[in-house]
Amino acid sequence: MNQNSKEAADISGAIDALMRRDGGRLLSNLVGSIRDFQLAEDSLQDALESALVHWTRNGLPRSPPAWIMQTARRKAIDRLRRAASFREKSDEIAHLIAIENHAPEDEVDEPIKDERLKLIFTCCHSSLEQKTRVALTLRSVCGLKTEEIADAFLDSHDAMAQRLVRARHKITTAGIAYEVPGPDGWAERLSSVLAVIYLIFNEGYASSGGDHIRIDLCEEAIRLGRILNGLKPKEPEIEGLLALMLLHHARHAARLDADGAIVSLEDQDRSLWNRGEIAEGGSMVELALKRGRPGLYQLQAAIVAIHADSPSFEETDWEEIALLYGLLCRLSPNPVFELNRIVAISYDEGAEQAMARLATIAPMLTQYQPFHAVRADLLARLDRTEEARLAYQQAHDLSQTEAERRFFRKKLLQ
Repeated sequence: MNQNSKEAADISGAIDALMRRDGGRLLSNLVGSIRDFQLAEDSLQDALESALVHWTRNGLPRSPPAWIMQTARRKAIDRLRRAASFREKSDEIAHLIAIENHAPEDEVDEPIKDERLKLIFTCCHSSLEQKTRVALTLRSVCGLKTEEIADAFLDSHDAMAQRLVRARHKITTAGIAYEVPGPDGWAERLSSVLAVIYLIFNEGYASSGGDHIRIDLCEEAIRLGRILNGLKPKEPEIEGLLALMLLHHARHAARLDADGAIVSLEDQDRSLWNRGEIAEGGSMVELALKRGRPGLYQLQAAIVAIHADSPSFEETDWEEIALLYGLLCRLSPNPVFELNRIVAISYDEGAEQAMARLATIAPMLTQYQPFHAVRADLLARLDRTEEARLAYQQAHDLSQTEAERRFFRKKLLQ
């Protein structure tokens, strides 16, 4: 590699790092000033392409984010001037020119306004389908590349690019407000935002792309949770979700064996768990619950915190976990919560009692892999070996990842 190629590669790496760190902040500011999601995205991309050329030739500026922001606004003006509807866009051009004229020449000492909370709520608007909300949040707020997001969803790169374009266009044409909703709309919209962040985490934690753990997506979701918690502090469900993700993520190093199969909680090497993340998550969920507004994420985090604090699987407080799952079931009647409550009951009261309860939810979970895994485990503990093998086979056949299938193949060989 010659010197020029090396410099270009170094600058390209610096731009990627900048977008990972500041992309959401830059885009949110641009959307706020340009008032057009698609134009903001396109102008930011134009600015990044200019940065690669100019920075390779002249070196990094004193403040790369300020340089990108200033260049992106100028690129937006250029795009508007070239548009066929130039006259219709005259007000937008005047607005941007006024911002540009007001801004210091290099903006080095001017903090870039952070409007990521508005951007998060915009990406998570209820009029967008769930998959699109996740993809748009990953692209716009987390700064992941379109290709990375496509790979996570097993989509083609072109299909994902078109999905994102359609989403931005819908935001613009439908007049979706770029704002944090008022008190009346906060609870509903926050629920959607938190659900999207947790979906991102789960996509990494049990990736549909084949690798059972995608650390990058888990860490992006945690980073997004930290952003939201910093921008809207003292919201207990935000704290609960962040705690839940931290506590789950703390165990990731122990979740796969040398063959790439899942390791059950019972058999995990607890010395591999990240005690720093456990301490942070535990403190956070305790703080959230003290606010007196328990919610789904807080209660789930409390359950994971009990597991994390237990010296061993056998010493786990299963009675407390069963009680917490009971609270979850009352708060949000859900056969999955009930399934997990039955697991806790099986270790507190015995497999026979749990087996009887399992029959009551069986019709609702016939295509749910964890149901068959739980049933197989209960049957094995009751020495009903052949029935257990059949249930393990059903769980294997319903598994979505190779790591899960390896786990069940090992069970079938025992």
